[in-house]
Amino acid sequence: MKHSLISSVVLLALGSAPVFAQEQSLEPVVDAANKINAAAKSSQLTVEKIADSTQERIQQYKQITRQIQGLEVYTEQLQKQLDAQLVEKDELNSSIDEVSVVERQITPLMLRMIESLAKFVELDVPFLPEERAERVANLRDLMDRADVDVSEKFRRVMEAFQIEADYGRNIEAYNGEMSVNGQSQDVEFLRMGRTVLLYKTRDGAHMGVWNQQQREWQELDSSYASNVQEAIRVARKQLAPDLLMLPVFTQTNGAGE
Repeated sequence: MKHSLISSVVLLALGSAPVFAQEQSLEPVVDAANKINAAAKSSQLTVEKIADSTQERIQQYKQITRQIQGLEVYTEQLQKQLDAQLVEKDELNSSIDEVSVVERQITPLMLRMIESLAKFVELDVPFLPEERAERVANLRDLMDRADVDVSEKFRRVMEAFQIEADYGRNIEAYNGEMSVNGQSQDVEFLRMGRTVLLYKTRDGAHMGVWNQQQREWQELDSSYASNVQEAIRVARKQLAPDLLMLPVFTQTNGAGE
């Protein structure tokens, strides 16, 4: 009986030995498989990260490409503007050179114009002598000033010429003083263009008319008193214009009406 029990234990031990041995031989395989799976999982995560990073970089590349294209268009437009500005710069430089030449030429011209104006005022019918002489003197002073542009000087010269031209087309009455019979008296002057210049004393006792041919004042007959007074009122816009009889000197040095 004892022998039979021992035999059973030995048989049981012999029967389980191959299974244990098999399990021991499979453990390395299982460990290797687990390691492979873990490595594969890690690799998959790495691949996914790389894919995400690549996609992100692709999007960045597309965005940068669009920005580059926009900058290229902008740069091209700026280059066109720059080219246009360079052309304008060359034109301005050329204009500046021309202006410098014109300035050197126009200054002597203005000086000659002022001297001609002064001579004209001197030889013209002697109305508003102080005002006109002062205008010429101011122009001469203006030409010596460095703080005034050439364009402004030229404008002032032309303005003076325009004023003188307007004198020949209008009628004017103004107060002043002149020597009558050796005495200074207040008088009323009447100017009709450059054709007639006469005066009348305040009391109307004396009247005179300028003879441009002889360049002197001549006594005016009292018969003209009413016409002279009416003409003065017309010039002062106190009466409507009307036909007036006034003395006019002709080239034969005679006075006509």
